[in-house]
Amino acid sequence: MLNNPETTIHDIAKKLNLSASTVSRALQDNPVISGATRNLVKRIAEEMGYLPNVLAANLRTKRTNTIGVIVPLINRHFFSSVISGIEEVAYSRGFAVTFSQSNDKFDKECKIAQTFFANRVDGLIVSIGMETNSFDHLKLFSERKIPIVFFDRVVDEIEAHKIVVDDYGGGYRVTQHLISQGAKIIAHIGGPLNLKIYEYRQNGYCEALKEAGLPVNQTLIINNSLSRGEGTKAIQQLMQNSEKPDAIFCANDTTALSVIIYLQENGYKVPEDIAIVGFSNEPFSEVVTPSISTVKQPGYLIGQKAAQLIIEQILNCNQNPDFKTIVMPTELIVRNSSRRKL
Repeated sequence: MLNNPETTIHDIAKKLNLSASTVSRALQDNPVISGATRNLVKRIAEEMGYLPNVLAANLRTKRTNTIGVIVPLINRHFFSSVISGIEEVAYSRGFAVTFSQSNDKFDKECKIAQTFFANRVDGLIVSIGMETNSFDHLKLFSERKIPIVFFDRVVDEIEAHKIVVDDYGGGYRVTQHLISQGAKIIAHIGGPLNLKIYEYRQNGYCEALKEAGLPVNQTLIINNSLSRGEGTKAIQQLMQNSEKPDAIFCANDTTALSVIIYLQENGYKVPEDIAIVGFSNEPFSEVVTPSISTVKQPGYLIGQKAAQLIIEQILNCNQNPDFKTIVMPTELIVRNSSRRKL
């Protein structure tokens, strides 16, 4: 059997009667080499089946040109939008993206982080899971000077760039909207308060109630994992109260949908009896009946910004970054689940 050795830059150089260094620079788009020569070298390289030696390049630069991304759930529209934004920027800058989901499990998040670390990713973009309340697996990166960018669910204990949305303002505007529709007994089904995003959404809800002169009733506030099943349990609990809610602010759209299904199955009209608003603008929120009022988050833009920040740190590894927290705006989208007044 014949062995077909891989084409090298020396083979290309010999064919074109150029130096190997000229071929190398041409393949890297070095402006020192004329455009005509660069195009010629690339065309011949393609014809000869040349593939760059990525391993050798990585050894020279001490980079893998790979960014690790950890998200809680890939099947959530917000997180998939963030991933799309990350990939768009990373690809354009010559970086590959490896992503994995923690399923909101702490143990799985730790294993993913350790795998990324062992595989020498150049940087990590992460949104922590609901169970995460210890951060040694992430401190491992910062201690080894491997850049981290947090988004959405961030870690205050680690110095890094952080990108969040205006969760407080989102919760505040949702509650104001429900009050404007005549609601006076407004419940809140929120996420675990170890995650700042749910604490801020709940704080916005409480502040809007106080400003309107409405009481903050702890029996109307339930915090859980915001899954479909937990949403059903929450609405069952709320409807057992002596004072039943006439509106509910749910901290995600999955919970809002489960609440609406339960209410409809038990003879309640939405929004006439109970108005509902979710958070995140999942695609299903627009097509179910009634369509779900919600808060839109700029996931794609967050992903783009996260990629820009991580690549900037990777390429400027000798500089100490001025870490910042970027707050992105949210948008209240009013649909039929909460619209009582024209």
